[in-house]
Amino acid sequence: MAEKSEVVNFMDYKLTADKVNVWYGNFHALKDISMRIRPNTVTALIGPSGCGKSTFLRLLNRMNDYIEGFRMEGHILIDEKNIYAKRVRVEELRKEVGMVFQKPNPFPKSIYDNVVYGLTIRNVRDKKTLDEACENSLKQAALWDEVKDDLKKSALALSGGQQQRLCIARTLAVKPTIILMDEPASALDPISTAKIEELINELKKYYTIIIVTHNMQQAGRISDRTAFFYLGLLIEYDTTANIFTNPKEEKTQSYITGRFG
Repeated sequence: MAEKSEVVNFMDYKLTADKVNVWYGNFHALKDISMRIRPNTVTALIGPSGCGKSTFLRLLNRMNDYIEGFRMEGHILIDEKNIYAKRVRVEELRKEVGMVFQKPNPFPKSIYDNVVYGLTIRNVRDKKTLDEACENSLKQAALWDEVKDDLKKSALALSGGQQQRLCIARTLAVKPTIILMDEPASALDPISTAKIEELINELKKYYTIIIVTHNMQQAGRISDRTAFFYLGLLIEYDTTANIFTNPKEEKTQSYITGRFG
């Protein structure tokens, strides 16, 4: 099952989930999930559809708050602070914990306006600040060289892969410390997928990344640790190498070898 109890220094971890349970009405979606994530790592969440991995991901920036009947017990700490404490301002949390969705979702605005959107809604108006944020974020998202001469062009004119990297740049512009990715390459072609994977590998130098993926090969290529969810349970959480070559749990072995899922 999940990691055994041990004496730990929580300052070593960017994110800690402790005995997390989630219900939607009477449906018990997540059951006693505990895991710890170190900074500047990529953690892959894998498992069949409906197993709870996206529910867990969306706990981390409180996106489940809007779902009718949602209820959570347990604790989620980021930098040792409980993100479900009453004093927490969700808008501030989402500045620190960025989200990239399955399908690219650029706004019907220019490339420039997309990237700086999160800053402008926080009333940042200084043009030099916005210009620098746009350039730096697009460079980090490996898109600057492709669009630097067309920043006034509509973001909707970009290819699917470019749009997804633009959405990553938009997330980076507000300077998060954690980036959540919900199957960010599932709607992309193999070349665009490879670019996103290269980008993730580069971004982990600066950010902590948690990614939901159905693609076993992708999880093996890009993640440091992998968590296998099944029927709302965290079955196994270990280094990616161990999960894919020496899993401890029979269910994990069956899933990664394609016997179910």
